[in-house]
Amino acid sequence: MQIFTPGDLANQAGTKYLGVLAAAKFARFINEFPRDRSLEEKKLTTRALESLAEGELNFRLVRRRRHEA
Repeated sequence: MQIFTPGDLANQAGTKYLGVLAAAKFARFINEFPRDRSLEEKKLTTRALESLAEGELNFRLVRRRRHEA
């Protein structure tokens, strides 16, 4: 089992909070694609954290639009 520390994610994302959010969003994204269930593969969250920690995952922040009341 591979362990990712918040510091590993913060090195790539800027903050540990942002790193966890980006990895979770990427895990949800790759969950939409079909997978071959016969192969033994890593969990989606592990793959996402691994991609972020290795610098393979690029993301950008998009500001939310405020709704006018």
